Amino acid sequence: MNIFKSKELFNRAQTSIPGGVNSPVRAFKSVGGTPLFMQRAKGAYLYDVDGNKYIDYIASWGPMILGHAFEPVIEAIQRKVLDSTSFGAPTELEVDMAELVKSMVPNVDLIRMVSSGTEACMSAVRLARGYTGRNKIIKFEGCYHGHADSFLVKGGSGMATLNIQTVPGVTVGVATDTLTAAYNDLEAVKQLIAENKGEIAAIIIEPVAGNMGCILPQQGFLKGLRKLCTEEGIVFIFDEVMTGFRLAKGGAQERLGIDADLVTYGKVIGAGMPVGAFGGKLEIMKHIAPLGNVYQAGTLSGNPLAMIAGYTLLSHLKATPSIYTELEQKGTYLKNGLQKVLEASNLPFVINHMGSMISVHFSAEPVTNFASASSADNAFFSKFFHSMLDRGIYLPPSAFESWFMSNALSKDDLDTTIEAARESITELGAL
Repeated sequence: MNIFKSKELFNRAQTSIPGGVNSPVRAFKSVGGTPLFMQRAKGAYLYDVDGNKYIDYIASWGPMILGHAFEPVIEAIQRKVLDSTSFGAPTELEVDMAELVKSMVPNVDLIRMVSSGTEACMSAVRLARGYTGRNKIIKFEGCYHGHADSFLVKGGSGMATLNIQTVPGVTVGVATDTLTAAYNDLEAVKQLIAENKGEIAAIIIEPVAGNMGCILPQQGFLKGLRKLCTEEGIVFIFDEVMTGFRLAKGGAQERLGIDADLVTYGKVIGAGMPVGAFGGKLEIMKHIAPLGNVYQAGTLSGNPLAMIAGYTLLSHLKATPSIYTELEQKGTYLKNGLQKVLEASNLPFVINHMGSMISVHFSAEPVTNFASASSADNAFFSKFFHSMLDRGIYLPPSAFESWFMSNALSKDDLDTTIEAARESITELGAL
């Protein structure tokens, strides 16, 4: 595989951009090698600047649920851009978008558009603090909610990839107000609440974690958190930046049957455009300015191009519920195929899967939290990643990231991926 132009561009980029990338996980630090520079994408495929074609299992980290360059979305953006790229004033489209989200998602009375998932999570936590009059929050080790200060305490995703344990620039006060527990450890949460009685404003969680691989909530874990939050007056926040509109039309709340107090979104609600949102119960949301005194603002919030892209994609998802059945079937097919390959090897492995999210961990033990994800053979994953890449399969360049499937993937694509896994495992001497 020739990547001459990617290497050339990466060398150029490092003289102008920190580390040569605009988001750390793109740097291939975890897996080694040169990051690939993409030129275009269509459907289930990526094409790099050297003309190589890849079957894509990143889907722009989630939003390309119907595949890249989905024609109705592209056409809607092309029409809308003629009106201007931004107004700095309200538009009817923002109202349409808010109403559409409310019609699809349980338990959302009001929703505020922002420009990223980080901004959505940061704003939701600020709102929870303003609503409760408390300062502390509980988050879970390995869960990543963006790069706001309080979320960088034991965060997953790129931080785990780069083995960053503490972040310079995050003050002691912020770190002190951020309490952490292991994912799936309800007793640890109970203890934190008991030790900080009446001080905790919010519990924020990825209901299905995607930033330490795909980690599923164990039976009773989310239900137990919901009960604790209700009893203690704590705001329960679902970070659905990855799971929203992906695991079901109504996201993880619908799929798992758990009502959150606030929900955050990103990625998919803009069909890949820079966008985010947070919403939830009226009793809480009415404290956001200008209704209340918890200030949050954004010049580009509700950007018309992001809104038309997201509105077009979500409308299609709402009108075509069979998409979720198809994604479930494709996810199960891929999991079963990979499992058959790995069962024939001498490798310990775990495959975690829900719907169109999946991850492979080379571990002899169940992977249920950040500690168990970290203890897997992630050095072997790096070798597996490059072997798959050589065969035209583009996986997330880190063992600490979920794979995301799009409905554009065909059975042939899945079979090609499974065969590439068999060849890779053979090449690496494990089959």
